[in-house]
Amino acid sequence: MRKKPPSLIFLLALLGFQLVGCRSTPDEDTRKWYKGNLHTHSYWSDGDEFPEVIMDWYKSHGYHFVALTDHNIFAEGEKWITLNEDSVYQQAFQKYLKKYGDEWVSYKEEEGKTLVKLKTYEEYAPLFEEKERFLMIPAQEISDGYKGKPLHLNVTNLDKIFLPTGGESVAEVLQNNINAVLERRRETGQPMLVHINHPNFRWAITLQDIVKLKGERFFEVYNGHPQVHNMGDGLRMGTERMWDFINIAYIQKEQPLLFGLATDDSHNYHLFGREFSNSGRGWVMVLADSLEPGSLIDALENGDFYATTGVNLDKIQFKDNVLYVKATEEPGVTYTIEFIGCQKGERETEVLASTEGAEASFKVAPDHLFVRAKITSSRKQQNPVEDMVYEMAWVQPVQPE
Repeated sequence: MRKKPPSLIFLLALLGFQLVGCRSTPDEDTRKWYKGNLHTHSYWSDGDEFPEVIMDWYKSHGYHFVALTDHNIFAEGEKWITLNEDSVYQQAFQKYLKKYGDEWVSYKEEEGKTLVKLKTYEEYAPLFEEKERFLMIPAQEISDGYKGKPLHLNVTNLDKIFLPTGGESVAEVLQNNINAVLERRRETGQPMLVHINHPNFRWAITLQDIVKLKGERFFEVYNGHPQVHNMGDGLRMGTERMWDFINIAYIQKEQPLLFGLATDDSHNYHLFGREFSNSGRGWVMVLADSLEPGSLIDALENGDFYATTGVNLDKIQFKDNVLYVKATEEPGVTYTIEFIGCQKGERETEVLASTEGAEASFKVAPDHLFVRAKITSSRKQQNPVEDMVYEMAWVQPVQPE
């Protein structure tokens, strides 16, 4: 795997500087918005498509970076898959073969079944990577567990595979894996990002579990898999509400805020609908200096990004304790911008202000623990999961300066 230079934020952290989230910006901002997905799967684990086809889809749909995060494996070494006999997958293979040709595709017939050799990261990445246009980031989904509960975390920009650490409780399993990534980052100086995946998947990870953690900065406030219960149920809270309670607890513990990601967690590339895990449902827009892993991770750790299921934003600014948000206006589409926060002494967040329109601002007061923005569009998602019908975006929380 290719090594990356240490990020600026990582070097500052080593020197003892405190890192703060989202952030006053200079008057002349030369940074760019980059669209990316940090959670998706291929034939290397439990996805149902070749990585080349997946990368081609993301690149052709305007994404700038993708982390292919197969379970406890990286695309290196030799691996063969047995092709599903269903005509959908047979036809997809013929299309793949026609596009890439016999010189690229290695396959054979055994006992009436088609076996295909998967291409490695080092083989297929050069087909798609272009400077400032498309970047593939080495990544993995650490798939661990405790007493039957699936405990999954993604590592972005890794330099080696991380084996699941295990532990004696849900929180301990998560913490052990987080520690392993952070320790590797310290050892190598390579910027790496670890985030908690879909906490409500099989109701495996509770609010209390995440509150116990140290060193974790990210989790999935939205995941496009149909079985992850983003909205919770009658007894258990959804991930957005969980996010707020976690940050109230983290502030009380004097820990950095937890930031919220949106991801696809795509597995299904041939069958589409609410019951399938498809691409294009959730992504992050990152405001960074360049399309490089270190620059992207710096921006993510600084909170300079938003998570979205379709709403695009022209501008986010936090300056002089004013949080300003402007959506990209589209014909016939209306927007509701909510500023959600918690005041000191309170135990829950509330909607502090709501605006019907494409732009709004909110003055963050000294007695606010934190404030974040949520933008909801009148346009429906093309392929939604659960009852999350309308396109949304989540701006990262800020604290009074």
